Amino acid sequence: MKAFGHSGRPPRLKAVPDPRGEKRPPGAVPPSARKPAIMQEPVLVLNATFEPINVTAVRRAMVLMIKGVAQAEEIHHTQVHSASRALPVPSVIRLLAYRHIPQQTRALSRKNILLRDRNTCQFCSRTLPASELTLDHVVPRSRGGRSSWENLVACCYQCNNSKGDRTPEEAGFALARRPRPFTLHTSRQLMRLIGNKDEKWRKYLFY
Repeated sequence: MKAFGHSGRPPRLKAVPDPRGEKRPPGAVPPSARKPAIMQEPVLVLNATFEPINVTAVRRAMVLMIKGVAQAEEIHHTQVHSASRALPVPSVIRLLAYRHIPQQTRALSRKNILLRDRNTCQFCSRTLPASELTLDHVVPRSRGGRSSWENLVACCYQCNNSKGDRTPEEAGFALARRPRPFTLHTSRQLMRLIGNKDEKWRKYLFY
């Protein structure tokens, strides 16, 4: 899909009149087709070779399509509307040019640590919203512990307070799993988990 207009910028989404006479906000879809937070729904990203490499949000996926960087391989039945046309919402997109994926694909961040650990406290194994989780240094910083993939884990506030400035062994805790860097293998495991909810992903992930 090529960029719209001479500027190459994505089209602006404008309010579309509702059949009942009300104006819908930019990017809205008819009530019959509307889904909660559709622009934040996950989209599977394939390399040019059809290899799954990432998960992004609908909004970002549509920008890549409009810019001509990617094309839709699978779509939802839902649409969003610009001033002049209806745009299908993608479920799976494919990059048109091959992208080399390095061994380490994600930056060290709170968001990615929680994603790697699936929003699950690594000491009590409770799965919680991100707002109810923090990061814990397995080896405390006061003991020389570094802020690294191998030393940071998702942790609920209760376990974090109970552990305090101690190692898991000293606190009588056991890690649910050994913390590892977020690799492409880790990403694919998460893609498969999400793919269980979207049958359109399965033929690209389960082989």
